[in-house]
Amino acid sequence: MAAALAGQYPAAARAVLFYGSCLRERQLEGLMLDFYLIVSDYADAYGKSWMVRANRLIPPNVFPFQHDGLVAKYAVLSQADFHRLNGPETVSVSVWARFAQPSRLVWSSDAQAAAQAVAAVARAAPTLLAQARPLYSGSDPLDLWRLGFQLTYGAELRSERKGRAMSVVDADPDRYTRFTTAALSAADLSLDRPITPAERRRALGRWARMRRSGKALTVVRLIKASGTYAGGIDYLAWKINRHAGTEIEIRPWQRRWPLVAALTLLPKLLRRGAIR
Repeated sequence: MAAALAGQYPAAARAVLFYGSCLRERQLEGLMLDFYLIVSDYADAYGKSWMVRANRLIPPNVFPFQHDGLVAKYAVLSQADFHRLNGPETVSVSVWARFAQPSRLVWSSDAQAAAQAVAAVARAAPTLLAQARPLYSGSDPLDLWRLGFQLTYGAELRSERKGRAMSVVDADPDRYTRFTTAALSAADLSLDRPITPAERRRALGRWARMRRSGKALTVVRLIKASGTYAGGIDYLAWKINRHAGTEIEIRPWQRRWPLVAALTLLPKLLRRGAIR
């Protein structure tokens, strides 16, 4: 499936990564698979110039994909953006929060592309722990990971139920235990050194900025997706129903005007607590 996805971008595809809850599933029929497509450059990937600008200004672009009876969505990032967005230089949590979790490199154009994708992903876990460490006063590595994911889930508009951040770690605690030493070392961190009040204040301010920008960016990406993601309003409803236990039904007018529908649904979902 990853090779078929890459085949749609023969001049640009460099790597395909598989991530998300479907990594833990054996039965994939009826589920929405999640991929990241890493391309050499946006200009190489698209024939439409507005797609190039959209991907550069508000990465990533997200598209639906079907192959051999399975359905997926995939996000497109350039190699440069993928490397940058996995690191601490960005205030957006969306990429490094996901790739601090398990993922699989399932296709690459060559050994160099594979190595570059691995190097970018290797930045994600140290970034998450570095951002969470100043707000953690305990000694249990797994609780540090849990706090990190709890903070990142709060920095985006998400439809998952409360406790989802905890379940990410609890699904594979051995994995996070193994990763801790290397990730802390890469970030030049230790659980033994006390955090100063000044470090904590700076971290609280940074997370406040990341929450404000992250939730606003989620809305902007939703607006952009109305132009790139066919059937996006149905996917949005499916995802919220699946994770929040709601029963949203999309009407015909909402499919004709997905942007208007999304913007009218958003306040209702916020009031009901379906997304946070």
